[in-house]
Amino acid sequence: MTERPSALRIVFAPVRALFVSDASAGILLILVAMAAMLAANSPLREAYHSLFHGALFAPELFKLNTLHLWINDALMAVFFFVVGLEVKREWIEGQLSTNAQRKLPVLAAIAGMAVPAAIYVFFVSGAGDAELMRGWAIPAATDIAFAMGVLGLLGNRVPASLRLFLLTVAIVDDIGAVLVIAVFYTANLKLGYLAAAAAVVALMFVMNRMKVTRFWPFIAMAVVLWYFVLNSGVHATIAGVLAALTIPMVGKDDDTMVERMEHALAPWSAYLIVPVFGFANAGVDLGGMGIEGVLAPLPIAIAAGLFLGKQVGIFAAIYAAEKTRFALRPDQSTWPEVWGVSILCGIGFTMSLFIGELAFPGSRELIDEAKIGTLLGSLVSALVGYAILRMTTTHPDDPKNPYVD
Repeated sequence: MTERPSALRIVFAPVRALFVSDASAGILLILVAMAAMLAANSPLREAYHSLFHGALFAPELFKLNTLHLWINDALMAVFFFVVGLEVKREWIEGQLSTNAQRKLPVLAAIAGMAVPAAIYVFFVSGAGDAELMRGWAIPAATDIAFAMGVLGLLGNRVPASLRLFLLTVAIVDDIGAVLVIAVFYTANLKLGYLAAAAAVVALMFVMNRMKVTRFWPFIAMAVVLWYFVLNSGVHATIAGVLAALTIPMVGKDDDTMVERMEHALAPWSAYLIVPVFGFANAGVDLGGMGIEGVLAPLPIAIAAGLFLGKQVGIFAAIYAAEKTRFALRPDQSTWPEVWGVSILCGIGFTMSLFIGELAFPGSRELIDEAKIGTLLGSLVSALVGYAILRMTTTHPDDPKNPYVD
């Protein structure tokens, strides 16, 4: 006799389904962002601020004397390390391993970074504040976990090819964001530390060529590399990407070291590091900002860049690629579905918050305005993108789908 499920289990089944599906990481980020905003706008605001920005009791180490700096400069280096592993795996043997596979995601990602940046510049150019121009890269990034989480809420209604397309665009987007951080948000280079970092990277590549198959030598060298990069003037998180690129693809018995390390670290990154970063960075005290601050040029420019720029840039790139036969849109996808996914690419939570901190160092007001613009643009992109896909998709194989060409 089959045991009947309890009423409690039936009630919470939909909630459990969310957290064991592809949506779980995205749902967690939404909850973390809400918790940060509540903490920053409640009687806990002072405790929230002092927790992350108050000086640590321990002596200052590695130039990091607040928990916020440790999260952004040290913990996020692990996140960028995982990003680097994913990029290397996909580029060598994954969905970006051939020119044919790379063409459309690379084109879409480039357009999806350039158009939001142009829209941002257009909106802030009339503000008369040259400092705002430093934030041009904030709306250029896509949050993989958040965007894939929204797609996860739709179940199998969205073709698998579109899921893969969104993932590959976000990966290429991450490559672009890393390059932007390294090139445009680097100042006061210290050549001694930079030379030492280069020597460590060279040593790690030698270890790669010698087929060192143990993880601990690479991890030890990665920590040393992080210290040198932190003190070089280049942002410390770049060390994570550089270290990841040195990890050998093949280890003992043909095991893929990159894949093993990625699988080991990815859950920690998605369910601990990124949520901790989000909670530490998403909180904005709206009490002292007022409606003028929310509608200031900076948040409006970022929100417009994310919501309008991403969808215009990516959709136009895909449309032009198909019409010129440069590349075809994802299999079994319709133009309304492509439009919906293009809008979802406007979710820029993690990387946009991160670049916002780098763009306006020392200006808490501008950083808070950048956070508001990022949260607003990401929220609108998530809601509108979800609504469009919900209305225009049934199932990729459903012959009753009215949007199939």
